[in-house]
Amino acid sequence: MELGIGMFGDNHYDKDGKPLAPRQRLQEIIEEIKLMDEVGLDFFGIGEHHRPDYAVSAPEIILAAAATVTKNIKLGSAVSVLSSSDPVKLYQNFATIDLLTNGRAELVAGRGSFIESFPLFGYNLQHYDELFEEKLELLLKINKENPINWKGKFRPELKDQEVWPRAMNDHLNIWVAVGGTPESVLRAGRHGLPVIFAIIGGNPVQFKQLFDYYRKVYDHYGHDKKKLEVGVHMHALFGEDSKQVAEEYYPVYSSQMDRVGSSRGWPPYQKQQYDAGRSEKGHLIIGDASEAIDKILQMQELFGLTRFSAHMDVGGPSHKSLMKSIEIFGTKVAPKVRTALKKS
Repeated sequence: MELGIGMFGDNHYDKDGKPLAPRQRLQEIIEEIKLMDEVGLDFFGIGEHHRPDYAVSAPEIILAAAATVTKNIKLGSAVSVLSSSDPVKLYQNFATIDLLTNGRAELVAGRGSFIESFPLFGYNLQHYDELFEEKLELLLKINKENPINWKGKFRPELKDQEVWPRAMNDHLNIWVAVGGTPESVLRAGRHGLPVIFAIIGGNPVQFKQLFDYYRKVYDHYGHDKKKLEVGVHMHALFGEDSKQVAEEYYPVYSSQMDRVGSSRGWPPYQKQQYDAGRSEKGHLIIGDASEAIDKILQMQELFGLTRFSAHMDVGGPSHKSLMKSIEIFGTKVAPKVRTALKKS
């Protein structure tokens, strides 16, 4: 099982709750990715957002910068909002990163749980599902064919067009990220694409039926079972002392939940939600190394994972705490998880 980290580039905030200019956060992210590579983590993913509480709107630029300071870690998006992007340009950007990194690039496509990019780039939210379906088909076609002929509803027709550069070995690794909808699982399984589930609320066991459904669809369409890849993305932060890291992180985490929730009609985030999330049956992995090891292994046993992604910067925790969390993940958590899996 691959072990890595996802981030959205959450901004830091001043004493009045206003997001700071993103310059510092962007520079910190590159330092953090460099450390991930040094401690032997398998992959890193960065999200795409178009809001003041996030510093990253163009994952490709962050990944290109990270390519210059890393040697082994896979570098991908988490996610690229495919519905409001041009698949041709998106492929070109990630193929370029793939060449810069000698084949370490990944593109994780999603429909977008935040909707700011749709009006920003001139798309109608009424076409939310149709846009993703059509653009995913085009992206996969580009990944397989060159030149390309294609005609759809939302983009001008392509006639014998060549798409350059090509990714390493003429193949770009493409994943699909899903929340909790069976339609998204069906789409990923039909295409035989690796899938990563965002488990950011409730009891993870509730997702078991979606994992089972994905495997059934994947098998139904005759895809190679040896190539099946499934992962989870869960909010996480690690420290030396479980109680201390949880107490210090709560105000940061809850503030971000309220910022997001204010635009979605959620009630104010409560401490009991946080505590329930950190419990054995919860969706948060916030604590010390031993707790992290136990819960990651629990997720692997429950879902048969090939990938676990710790989403580590919710709310914009300090750079110091993130560097410590990355260090603990790479030097204390990952080795013991890998050892346990080899014995099982």
